[in-house]
Amino acid sequence: MIDTQPQVHALLTDGATVRIRRAGPDDRDEILRLYEEMSPENLRLRFFAASHRSAELAAGRVAKEAGPGYRALAAETAGRIVGVAEYETTPDTTTAEIALAVADGHHHQGLGTLLLEHLVDAAREAGITAFTADALSENHKMLKVFTDLGLRISRRFEGPEFRCTVELAQDEHYLAACDERGRTADTASLRPLLRPRSIAVVGAGTKPGSVGRAVLRNIRRAGFAGPLHAVNPHAQAVEHTPCFPSVTALPKPPELAVIAVPARAVPDVAEECGKSGVRALVVLTAGLDADQTAALRATVRRYGMRLVGPNCLGIANTEELVRLDATFAAHRPLPGTAGVAVQSGGVGIALLGGLARLGIGVSTFVSLGDKYDVSGNDMLQWWESDGTTDLALLHLESFGNPRAFSRTARRVARRMPVLTVDAGRSDAGRRAAASHTAAAATPTMTRQALFTQAGVIATRTVGELLDTAALLHSQPLPAGSRAAVVSNAGGAGVLAADACTEAGLSVPELPTDLITELLDLLPDGASATNPVDATAAVGGKALRACVERLAAHGAVDAVLVALVPTALATATGDDPVRALTHAAPDSRRRTIATVLLDQAESVRLLRTRGGGALPAYADPQSAARALARAAGRARWLARTPGAVPELSDVNTAAAEAVVTTYLAQHPEGGWLDPRTTAELLGHYAIPQLSWAWAEDEDDAVQAAERIAGPDGRVVMKAYWPGLLHKTDQGAVHLDLQNASQVRAAHRDLVTRFGDVMTGVVVQPLAQRGTELVAGVVQDEVFGPLVLFGLGGTATELLADHAARLAPLTDQDVHDLITSPRCAPLLFGYRGGGPVDIEGLEQLLLRLSRMACDLPQLAETDLNPVVARPDGVTALDVRVRLLPRRAHDPYLRRLR
Repeated sequence: MIDTQPQVHALLTDGATVRIRRAGPDDRDEILRLYEEMSPENLRLRFFAASHRSAELAAGRVAKEAGPGYRALAAETAGRIVGVAEYETTPDTTTAEIALAVADGHHHQGLGTLLLEHLVDAAREAGITAFTADALSENHKMLKVFTDLGLRISRRFEGPEFRCTVELAQDEHYLAACDERGRTADTASLRPLLRPRSIAVVGAGTKPGSVGRAVLRNIRRAGFAGPLHAVNPHAQAVEHTPCFPSVTALPKPPELAVIAVPARAVPDVAEECGKSGVRALVVLTAGLDADQTAALRATVRRYGMRLVGPNCLGIANTEELVRLDATFAAHRPLPGTAGVAVQSGGVGIALLGGLARLGIGVSTFVSLGDKYDVSGNDMLQWWESDGTTDLALLHLESFGNPRAFSRTARRVARRMPVLTVDAGRSDAGRRAAASHTAAAATPTMTRQALFTQAGVIATRTVGELLDTAALLHSQPLPAGSRAAVVSNAGGAGVLAADACTEAGLSVPELPTDLITELLDLLPDGASATNPVDATAAVGGKALRACVERLAAHGAVDAVLVALVPTALATATGDDPVRALTHAAPDSRRRTIATVLLDQAESVRLLRTRGGGALPAYADPQSAARALARAAGRARWLARTPGAVPELSDVNTAAAEAVVTTYLAQHPEGGWLDPRTTAELLGHYAIPQLSWAWAEDEDDAVQAAERIAGPDGRVVMKAYWPGLLHKTDQGAVHLDLQNASQVRAAHRDLVTRFGDVMTGVVVQPLAQRGTELVAGVVQDEVFGPLVLFGLGGTATELLADHAARLAPLTDQDVHDLITSPRCAPLLFGYRGGGPVDIEGLEQLLLRLSRMACDLPQLAETDLNPVVARPDGVTALDVRVRLLPRRAHDPYLRRLR
């Protein structure tokens, strides 16, 4: 029978893979077998008696066709059902009774908890708000499963039994518990890939240009200590490694297989590996077609293998006990503490080369390639747990589950810097990314929102990433963004100061007492206002003393030293650069970087006598950008993570009913009419300017009389389905002051749009204020994105917007409001009074909540939103719905 039930694969705590799907009628015998193979004690704990009749009834109930109020999930491995979870609703309530059973041989793997997580997800989608379960009081394992789940539970003991009630509302505590379970399972599953005990290279050719042979050579040269075999049916040995005709012919199945065979052979080789018990695959081969791709994906899931690639450079782990270099790169990575994961093999080679030139070693390198399975999210969790990595470098052209990545990155970034190259920023870049990795790249603003909220440092190029990595690897974080610039040439100091300002750093004037101290240290003619011009006559000792004093003083957070070579330094032998490195200032106090304008390399690390390093850049812009990114990381770390505030006056159920009703009438979705729009926003208490609907001229006059403000003036807007830009269409009449003007305006609209117009909206003329725009776009990959910025008719022209991914925390809302260039207008620019900031925050939080509650909300546009000291009001609102199902991005499942 072909299984048409929805299914996913997920990881257990030991790294094994299970398939979770709905149970159906054909599963009765398998489920009965599950119960019959349970020990009498476990059977008694499950059914309160060791009764085979109870097992038969339970198997029959689980295997029946799912109907309203009932759902059963089965966990399957190697074609056998090893766990079952089910719920059945209590009549006329939103509560469901649940039952759970796990095969005897699969206890202590987290299987019961995993099944419950998926059952909770299904129940939430069905509108169920709580689970109840009865168990024997001695069933401590079951009680622990409920307690450890992370949801709010209550227990009531009734003699030999207890009843648990589990509230299904998702909160941060539950998500954190799921995160921890996911991290444990993920790292366990990656162990055979990144710390394999044995390896086979399949497709190790005899020709010098063979990719498989190059990988085999690199593995041997790196000193991998475990069993290493080659698979080549046409050779006896390759690179002094015995060859075997197939994977099944190997003496023992390897934990890791590196596959470098033609695309047509990949599915069969993967199948052979799975049957033999291989635990992980690295597929270097490129060019798999759709059928080969589907077969490879199905095979790795069926046999529970983790997969890197296809179309990749390979993997490396420099840990002393592993010493793995399964790549075909020309040079082996230096051992160290930087984790590197890239989609592009070319970028990977460039990054490894750049890090080697800097002397920054690598802990783990993974070329993700087309990223069919192992992703950046997996690697972040590995680095979080490996006990070695303290710097994470990523190059990602696409995201499979960006909201899960955001949660992981936000957690990992608290422990180590996470850097990425923001690939695919332009339309051409996105096209290239899609064709190169068979995945669509995401819009720039959405990616930037993801990186900003997660604390990921995004650079524009590989070079900028290396510039920033050099600083973060060698220097402490600056406490703030105040920089002192010291130079031995006035022009160089000016360039460096300009670069700092352009990068977002401040170059403050130094205090008088500090200026006096510096001038006492420097040659005659020096200037110390900031930038500090130490003059060409400055020697190394004096320069070092100047930098030490700046680093020790609290007036600045970082010191940027810009130097040019001079004949004076050469003649005296008192070289400033040598002085800075051979007797380096105490860099634990302040961040210090240098700019050497005659330097050939874009960046290098100057080793200091104390065993540290001083980053040296060839141009001031690179140094300043690196300092600014370090300061940004310090600010991000200093902030509290933020929380999603509770909101009053929200009626989610009523809003869902509005959406359901509309989509029942419009199955393809569409733009809501004014009445439905107002009703939907009203359920989230989003403030709108009062309005009235009119279908003819007399209705419009009466509406104007009813709704006009104290000055009697109104606005009239035409409406018909699909009308988006009313101003562009000339479908708006402003400042209508009496009935005759209202009639004339209505007649004009009828004359021009009468064949499509279904009515008009009449509103009072709004009071003047700052015109803003707020909205939501539901990205199919990233989820809801909340936008905010300067509004009105010029909003697209000026493009002064910021964006954050929902759900918004209080910190996110603050960032949204303060990020646009127009932000000073909101806080009292040039004597103007500040607008209602709290009202703006509430508006954005309510938009975020609405977007999270309603996945069908494709677009919401509030433009303009008029912000005044006495309130915030949306004057014009557009909402578009599409038929979409809710999708929990945090539910544990493999790609």
